[in-house]
Amino acid sequence: MFELLFERLESQVKFSEEERKIIQSYFKSKKLKRKQFFLQEGEICNCLAFIIKGSLYSYSIDSKGTEHVIQFGLEGWWIADLYSFFTKEPSTLNIEVLEDCELLFIEKINQDELMKKIPHFEGYYRVLYQNAYIALQKRIGGTIGLSAEEKYANLIEQYTPLLNRVPQHLIASYLGITPETLSRIRKQAAEQH
Repeated sequence: MFELLFERLESQVKFSEEERKIIQSYFKSKKLKRKQFFLQEGEICNCLAFIIKGSLYSYSIDSKGTEHVIQFGLEGWWIADLYSFFTKEPSTLNIEVLEDCELLFIEKINQDELMKKIPHFEGYYRVLYQNAYIALQKRIGGTIGLSAEEKYANLIEQYTPLLNRVPQHLIASYLGITPETLSRIRKQAAEQH
């Protein structure tokens, strides 16, 4: 169960066998079924989840009841509401399971303790948070001033694995377009190829 986690961790930082055992002791595993929640709006996000198998997505719901997809998560990715995680304020997001999943998660208090025990573990998280910030910048930049076609082209380029695993209405929400617009764009793209 920990192979994928250590593959990702050790892409940035190397750990001894003893450190690997210590790290494993701080993580818990959880299995969730499709449509279950990892986190619901109003709860405080006390842990980060690493996805071993399956997929999840985070979204907010506006005052009209419209769902706005913020992030998807697949195998080998992390998912959480980082704002709630760091501020301890109630989450404004829901994180829901798209496909039955297996997660490894670490609670904030355990993460802090682990970083004290294994200082270079903190180096991995520094890179992880930097990458999360960069992804957020790209996400914002990708929604401002781009046409629906350009948004879809960027999604295909960056996240091809999502396209066959995520319902089209969620992809449309992620892109900030209607399902009908997405259908038209996909049809045009298919005709061009």
